[in-house]
Amino acid sequence: MGALLLMLLVSTVNASALLGKGSLRREARRPSCVRCCGPSEQPVSVVSSRYARMSKDPAYSVPKVQPTIDITILKGEKGDMGEEGVAGAAGEDGEQGLRGYNGQKGQKGHVGPPGNSCKLHYAAFSVGRRKPLHSSDYFKHVTFDTEFVNLYQHFNMFTGKFFCYVPGVYFFNLNVHTWNFKETYLHLMKNDKEVAILYAQPSERSIMQSQSLMLDLQEGDEVWVRMFKRERENGVYSEESDIYITFNGHLIKPAIE
Repeated sequence: MGALLLMLLVSTVNASALLGKGSLRREARRPSCVRCCGPSEQPVSVVSSRYARMSKDPAYSVPKVQPTIDITILKGEKGDMGEEGVAGAAGEDGEQGLRGYNGQKGQKGHVGPPGNSCKLHYAAFSVGRRKPLHSSDYFKHVTFDTEFVNLYQHFNMFTGKFFCYVPGVYFFNLNVHTWNFKETYLHLMKNDKEVAILYAQPSERSIMQSQSLMLDLQEGDEVWVRMFKRERENGVYSEESDIYITFNGHLIKPAIE
């Protein structure tokens, strides 16, 4: 009897030991729980995560229903025309277009009034004298023997006078060389009236003397040079090899252009 109780006790102890080992194995196989979200975040349930995966899948997406409204039912009557608005800013110029076709030839115009008679609008001369000259008379006409420029022959070399063919404003210039111990007294003449004087007192040394002026001439006017004698002997110097006496003139502005 005692032997039977001892065997029951040993078998009970062995069974409890085996049960303890099995529970330890199951506890060793179960993984430990690790927090994967913050304290304020709640873990997503299985149902909600499954719904999210199904909503992203086109096969499980819910179709969108968009109502359609007939605008013609809501459209009212046409209103009155509003006032004209303010004009906008001008746009940029466009590119130049192609050249158009030539138009029809116009009618012949009326004959115009007759114009002025054709006249020369140029006049110029430059002459010189190689021989010296003394004034023994009261007046002595100065002539010239050398022609430098004589445009259209408006200066008469025989008379020593410039004849105006083109009315307008002219410039004239007279240059002479004085004679030692002699007076030099000349007039620039317009027609029969003296308009300027070239004068030099007697001196031991001869000098160059000059006179210039502008004149407003009409057609037919003459400009020339004459010597005037007073109490003293009057003379101008020159040489055959050199020219000391010159007379020049040219048109500045014609009266009719």
